[in-house]
Amino acid sequence: MTLIESTSGTLKDPAVVPPGLPLQPNAPLQPNAPLQRSTSIQRSTVRRAPVDTHTAIPVLDVTIPVFNEERDLEECLRRLHGHLRESFPHGFRITVADNASTDSTLKIAERVARELPELAVVHLEEKGRGNALRKVWLASPSPVLAYMDVDLSTDLAALAPLLAPLISGHSDLAIGTRLTRSSRVVRGPKREFISRSYNLMLHSFMGARFSDAQCGFKAIRADVAQQILPHTMDNSWFFDTELLVVAERCGLRVHEVPVDWIDDPDSSVDVVRTALADIRGMVRLTRDLVSGRIPIPELRAALARGPLPASSRTAEQSPRSSLFGQLVRFAAIGAASTLAYVLIFLFCRGFMDPQLANFLALLATAIANTGANRRFTFGIQGGNPVRHHFEGLIVFGIGLALTSGALALVHSTTSPDRWGELLTVVAANLAATAVRFLLFRLWVFRQPAAQATAPTTQATTRTETAAS
Repeated sequence: MTLIESTSGTLKDPAVVPPGLPLQPNAPLQPNAPLQRSTSIQRSTVRRAPVDTHTAIPVLDVTIPVFNEERDLEECLRRLHGHLRESFPHGFRITVADNASTDSTLKIAERVARELPELAVVHLEEKGRGNALRKVWLASPSPVLAYMDVDLSTDLAALAPLLAPLISGHSDLAIGTRLTRSSRVVRGPKREFISRSYNLMLHSFMGARFSDAQCGFKAIRADVAQQILPHTMDNSWFFDTELLVVAERCGLRVHEVPVDWIDDPDSSVDVVRTALADIRGMVRLTRDLVSGRIPIPELRAALARGPLPASSRTAEQSPRSSLFGQLVRFAAIGAASTLAYVLIFLFCRGFMDPQLANFLALLATAIANTGANRRFTFGIQGGNPVRHHFEGLIVFGIGLALTSGALALVHSTTSPDRWGELLTVVAANLAATAVRFLLFRLWVFRQPAAQATAPTTQATTRTETAAS
């Protein structure tokens, strides 16, 4: 990654430095080097300190990721620069992050940078918005970092309310949203449908609470970015979602700003391809969260805002506590469990009686089903998995009684063939599934209010012990 200074056009290599420190131009940042992790974690407070605006360092660094944008780049840069000069009362910098453009995008950016002192240009050999934002943000000395799409589809009047809560310390991240009632959006029905469907999936399967993952209009405090960016992996469009999901899991406050947004009809983004990549990203991120690759407890201890009285309310204990979200995740896991049950039952039925085949199929899927629902449906990590599985086996016994009773009843009244048996146990299993959900929600995985904040308290205690 190379940084082109606006005053001379010479190439510099920025180092990754903490927010508030100047760039060290002679310390190279290797594009493929592993990102540094913070070695010191301090106990978080309820409120962030306001950003120091009385400094020679630009308070705001706005990154514009570009790839082959020679037609619109100069006009958009001058428009954004003029808006910031007129309306932003503090020092700022605009950083053009050129993602391996093959046209004259880089030359245009360099020429404009020599004219505008607040403009800098970064050239990267690799493509990808996530890659560009991660490297530029980690190298920036500014305490507030933002980005927006080069087409400036979002009305710049939303920039001030986007930045204000970060500067004041009220929020940690701020995002523009096109999906609230007060937003005014002009775009085609295909994009509208894909965007809303994608965000519904995020809410249902990942417990997300933000309304719009992919609006190209976001900002973050640099002290927060330095902690969580090294744990993000996506180099493309899913970067936004990954950043927001990790931020919410870490207990950060995400401020949403309704925006006026006009779709760029000439956008080069392949919407369907991007949506499919986002779905793959959701699968990968879920795996990373389950495996512990992203150290959420440690990050939460370092970054989460302290608990408020409202946190004792049941609906606010967990982003996974909503009934609709639990039903969707439970149904998805149940569908996979039912398929596995059918396959195991048919396999075992080939060489054993139906009651034993039903028992083995139900036992195998019940254990896997309990573990999956514990983690994904009800969002429980740690705790006492042995107790949960023991209680899950009691629930399994209820399901076994229903399916075994159905089998006994059908055999006492008729002589069913193999498919008749299968239809009977599947129908009984569906009834058992409804009972299983109610027992999981109301008994097995129910968390008292005092336990809801236990992970954060334990993580904070570990941090205080390490500090002493």
